[in-house]
Amino acid sequence: MTIISGETWERINHRALETALARVRVALERYLARLNHVSSAASDRLSFLESDSADERSALDTLCATFRLSPFERDLLALCAGVELDAGIATLCAEAQGDPQRVSPTFSLALAALPGAHWSALAPDAPLRYWRLIEPASGGLLTRAPLRIDERVLHYLTGISYLDERLCGLITPIRATEALLPSHQALADRIAAVWRRARGGMFPLIQVCGDDRATRQAIAVAACASVGVTLHTLNAAVMPLAVADVESLIRLWEREAALSAGALLVECDDVDPADTVRASMLTWLLERTGGALMVSARDRWRPTQRVTVTIDVHRTSSREQRNAWRAALGATADHLDGHVDLLVSQFNLSAHAIRAASAEALGRVQEYAGHDVARAVWEASRAQARPRLDDLAQRIEASVAWDDLVLPEPQRRLLRDIAAHVRQRARVYETWGFAARSSRGLGISALFAGASGTGKTMAAEVLANELHLDLYRIDLSSVVSKYIGETEKNLRRIFDAAESGGAILLFDEADALFGKRSEVKDSHDRYANIEVSYLLQRMEAYRGLAILTTNLKSALDAAFLRRIRFVVQFPFPDAAQRAEIWRRSFPPGAPTDGLDFEKLARLNVAGGNIRNIALNAAFLAADAGEPIRMAHLLRAARAEYAKLEKQLTEAEVAGWV
Repeated sequence: MTIISGETWERINHRALETALARVRVALERYLARLNHVSSAASDRLSFLESDSADERSALDTLCATFRLSPFERDLLALCAGVELDAGIATLCAEAQGDPQRVSPTFSLALAALPGAHWSALAPDAPLRYWRLIEPASGGLLTRAPLRIDERVLHYLTGISYLDERLCGLITPIRATEALLPSHQALADRIAAVWRRARGGMFPLIQVCGDDRATRQAIAVAACASVGVTLHTLNAAVMPLAVADVESLIRLWEREAALSAGALLVECDDVDPADTVRASMLTWLLERTGGALMVSARDRWRPTQRVTVTIDVHRTSSREQRNAWRAALGATADHLDGHVDLLVSQFNLSAHAIRAASAEALGRVQEYAGHDVARAVWEASRAQARPRLDDLAQRIEASVAWDDLVLPEPQRRLLRDIAAHVRQRARVYETWGFAARSSRGLGISALFAGASGTGKTMAAEVLANELHLDLYRIDLSSVVSKYIGETEKNLRRIFDAAESGGAILLFDEADALFGKRSEVKDSHDRYANIEVSYLLQRMEAYRGLAILTTNLKSALDAAFLRRIRFVVQFPFPDAAQRAEIWRRSFPPGAPTDGLDFEKLARLNVAGGNIRNIALNAAFLAADAGEPIRMAHLLRAARAEYAKLEKQLTEAEVAGWV
């Protein structure tokens, strides 16, 4: 078959369709002549049309070859198309059936008028009805039911191709937009090789598994492009749940795939594992859908009957990420010194995310002086890493710095050590080779222990601000589930989402999960210990900083504490520290009058309570139209103590007003 232009093919296709319609027109004329017992020259004309064929394959030729239609089935399909395209054929059908209103052909008419007729052509499992190329009207005798050609098939025969409207909203075509990294292109080539070997037979199911959904889809698109098919996606979370509807979806898709050379990627990320009905329908679809079929999921999906090939998409190498950054940043990368290496060490972005971050940063170059371009790239990378984690945890905007943190020097020194470990992680592990010695314990984990309000969360904010990283707070009491295995699933989703950006994870209320290792008396005790072990295992492997907070360090098992790199004890502030916290609680722009920080320090409360009192007093003063005075602080202190169910003593407030 020679390669021809689209215009030439359209002309050839039009001539081939006209020839097919002329064939059925002649057949109807012959039938009418027999009915009327008159002679006709249609027999010679039909013979001439049978010998006339185009060198190039038309849409009708392709459809007949694809669905293996017999000559009679071909003519029956052409007859149904002719009624829609040629008023003369509709008139002939009405005349042949003796009723001017019956313009649609019937199977009975086709059996009588078309050559090579066979009864099996209209069986439910025969191509015409199985692939829904034609549809008989419901009710009455099947042989007398009006036949209609499917609208999608009719347009296909005329050379118009589009996605069947019954699939719209469920199935979406996806086209390639950008080049893959070499390791991902190799995976796409593997998929294409599997398909090439399977030509003419049953295609195995391809599973593409990995953390990043966009990368999995890009690999699937590239695989399809290399074998000349178009990728379509189906989100399994919106697929129908009735068997009949799923069967209809499978039939329509298989027909669409055959007509338009398509492959289907079923995306399972949004499917709830607890939804057993959807899971069973998904398995049904994966096992029964023919052709080039892929499933995209974070974890492996194992249908029970179908041969399956699994492609695991792992994190790209540091070298590939460096090359991707340099390619995306262009000449700008040459002016960033070692900043590209820092980006690779901190962020685990896909090629698509790297291109997006680079485009955003370069678009804002005019807003920054030369040396601040690095800051623009860093901030754009942080933004690219956020979306997945924003749905799972609370992002805290870190606005405090070291000067806002009042702690004894040993604790401050430990916090600075934590920051140094995060900053120098790549140099020590990769450049100096410590990671090659052992892959265990490379995560940077910390435990912040202390009473409520002693500055644990503020210290995490200071670290996030110092390192220019996002801080996410996860309430462990909401993550822990009474259902076996659910806690680990919740934790896995959080850590997997955080991996791309190396965010600081702050797990609040560690007491909800950690405790003295209890004697295993039943399965719940055993699984509680498994949950703790899983959290520590993920913290040890996490590429960022993971912080646990607890009010009671003594409640934690010593064996667990040994697996945490840093333990920072936040003491209850003494009087001098409380006075310093009071001084730093009022912004420079806040009007004050006669505040005595030494007297205020007599309040026996932690820093969190001090900030609450200062803020409440500010509102009282603002409402009274006055500067903040000791009287306002006294009133706010009484309210705070009432909330704490404590008694405010005379010794604490003597001489305030």
